[in-house]
Amino acid sequence: MAASGPGEAVSRPLLPIPIPIPQGSNSTLGEAISGPRFYSWLGQCHGFWHNLALITSSLLFALYLAYQSRKSFSKLYHGRSYIMMAYYGCLWLVSLLNLAWCFLQAWECTPDKEMAWNVLSLFTTSGMLFLEVSLLAFLLQGNYASGLEALTRTFVISGILVGLDLLLKAIYMFGFGIPLFVDDTDHTHQMKWNLWSVHRLVLTAVYGFILFMYHSKWRERLPARPAFYNYTAIMFLMNVLAMFACGLTGNGGAGFGFWLYGATIVCYHAFYLPLLYVTFLADFFQEDDLHLENVYYSEMKDAGFFDADWE
Repeated sequence: MAASGPGEAVSRPLLPIPIPIPQGSNSTLGEAISGPRFYSWLGQCHGFWHNLALITSSLLFALYLAYQSRKSFSKLYHGRSYIMMAYYGCLWLVSLLNLAWCFLQAWECTPDKEMAWNVLSLFTTSGMLFLEVSLLAFLLQGNYASGLEALTRTFVISGILVGLDLLLKAIYMFGFGIPLFVDDTDHTHQMKWNLWSVHRLVLTAVYGFILFMYHSKWRERLPARPAFYNYTAIMFLMNVLAMFACGLTGNGGAGFGFWLYGATIVCYHAFYLPLLYVTFLADFFQEDDLHLENVYYSEMKDAGFFDADWE
């Protein structure tokens, strides 16, 4: 800092006194003059617009959940649906993890934060995958049950599958030393992109099978709600694009492949949780309990869910 102290600068505010900043100074004023640190942090690694899109979308969704929390808790308490209670709690936890992941994008490009970034990414993506797989398990059960047995069955299946997926990724990261969640155009790990290609292939096959069921004689085994079909179609398309991007990046097309893969990652972290909320939870929180039950009963009856009860 200059020889004149802060008190002297305040006592003579009208005098244009220059304040030289020595090289290597730790002054806060020097940092402010050198440039806005916030903008620098926001623009690190993937760029300003990439980080802004992730932060804005995840923050808005978290604020929306907080704004609706009182009404949602009341509805859950009176609705007494085990599936909705558990899913809402998981959604809150995963939303907070995703919010932290979006805010800490700069960790990916910080060498001493690489391990922390991989661990945060592993738990965030595993949480989102748990929600995704549990919804798929629910769809494949072909009913809209809200009992404890249905909840237990769905969460056990999802927990086993996601646990195996998490273990495999942990082996890749800590056993083979492959940074699964650090994308670097200078070091394209073949094993990493092979794993992501298989991961996307499995999800694409599952969503494709559900779409096939909607257009086959087995469609009556699925919930008779258009929102579920739209959700499945969107996730199928996104996984097809991500699978193509992973295959392209792992086979030499790093430029366009990285761009397309990054675009699918931004869309997934920015919009998947709101899409899941709109598909699975929004009607439950917005409709009256009696009206909602009548709607679901009518749709399931039209789909032939109760035909066997009369035979």
